[in-house]
Amino acid sequence: MTNGHQLRLYNSLGRRVADFIPSGDVTGMYSCGPTVYAYPHLGNMRAYVFADTVRRALRWKGVRVRHVVNITDVGHAVSDADTGEDKMEVAAARERRSVLEIAEFYTRAFFDDLAALNILPADEYPRASAYVPQMIEFAATLEARGYTYRLPSGLYFDTARDPRYGELAQLHAEGQREAARVEQVEGRRRKTDFALWRTEEPGRRRVLRWDSPWGWGTPGWHLECSVMSIALLGPHFDIHTGGIDHRELHHVNEIAQSEAFLADGQPWVRYWLHNEFLQLGAAKMAKSAGGAPRLADLTEAGYHPAAFRLFLLGGHYRSQLDFTPAAIDAAQATLRRLVARIQPLRPLPPIESLAAASPDDPAAARALDLIDAAISADFNTPKILAALQDALRDPEITVAGQRTLVAAADALLGLGLAILDPAELEGRRAVEDLTEAEGHAIEQLVAARTQARKERDWPRADQIRAELDARGVQVTDTPEGPTWQLR
Repeated sequence: MTNGHQLRLYNSLGRRVADFIPSGDVTGMYSCGPTVYAYPHLGNMRAYVFADTVRRALRWKGVRVRHVVNITDVGHAVSDADTGEDKMEVAAARERRSVLEIAEFYTRAFFDDLAALNILPADEYPRASAYVPQMIEFAATLEARGYTYRLPSGLYFDTARDPRYGELAQLHAEGQREAARVEQVEGRRRKTDFALWRTEEPGRRRVLRWDSPWGWGTPGWHLECSVMSIALLGPHFDIHTGGIDHRELHHVNEIAQSEAFLADGQPWVRYWLHNEFLQLGAAKMAKSAGGAPRLADLTEAGYHPAAFRLFLLGGHYRSQLDFTPAAIDAAQATLRRLVARIQPLRPLPPIESLAAASPDDPAAARALDLIDAAISADFNTPKILAALQDALRDPEITVAGQRTLVAAADALLGLGLAILDPAELEGRRAVEDLTEAEGHAIEQLVAARTQARKERDWPRADQIRAELDARGVQVTDTPEGPTWQLR
């Protein structure tokens, strides 16, 4: 087996599943990176685990990739649109550090999380601040071609000049809603028009500022991705990834300004891939919401980063995922059982591609075909996990065949199954590890405490809580009733 199944992916441009056909010897891939004004939270990291899955799938298929992930250290307004202060400057004032210190600190935090999640390094991590001169040239070209107009607040892209504007979001310009991320700007002709350059307000000097034909100021948020991707990947490339929220605004504006700049009548990027949100309760995780958990919070609570990665891969990237204590408990327990099952098979062969996998028996070959079919069907990682679990239980597959299958599956999943130490997964007992009797006893205690609280028998409620604490059970009271988890 060398070629396997045709890789097919869901292209947001057109909302359809299509064959992936590389346009050249090296596939260019760009992923929208973080704005480094705060710690990345778990919802942020889903986008990079997904991009890593795409990278691994392309490597599996023998496709060479050049991957670029930008670092936004300037130009991102607090409103995510065209008004307000720069997020970097707000963070610097809040933490009483320089903008440079803020950028370096949170960029390192981002890289630490990438490493902890076993995400393959990108080829380039360009900083937006290093490309401002090119951004000014890019915007000046658009102005010379008649795609812009000037306002006291800056230089704006005239979306009326682009008859295909909003195609990615499947929204017509005149019908696009005035969302919270698109604020009113005095003098702006259409609500879809966006800033290429944000000029300083009179009497107010920004910390981050550059001189330009439109006055001192900063580039618009959307500009950096077009400029840096074209500079590092060429005028056209194959794949652009990001969160689903970018599909409605940021990526729409990237396409408009890039195709106006290139002016060659060709689609700027061929495949647009977007991952869904990670939900915390009923709302998506967002830095602006505050309180969103970080990877460090999980590790401090005894969870391994690979358990979070497994949790993400257990759902399809185009489906919303609910992050709950029970879900991460289940992922840690599953990973612990998986590693225990795999440990006797080590060392595993060094397999990164389908061409390098050569099972020694027909049953293993069938299982490998299932794994290849799953990754080829729009990166269906849940099916890869299921195929791996089935293969480890299949008595017809030899030990050598199982080694090959584990190595092949992990080349795509990136869980580190070849080296993960079982002891690293023992930091926390999961709910799934309880016996039925233990779980029933805890439920009875929680119910008894609830009843005592209803009866205002506080000493009894406190006594039961102390007993639950002694069992390693943490109880959280919510408006819907108490919930519990193991510490």
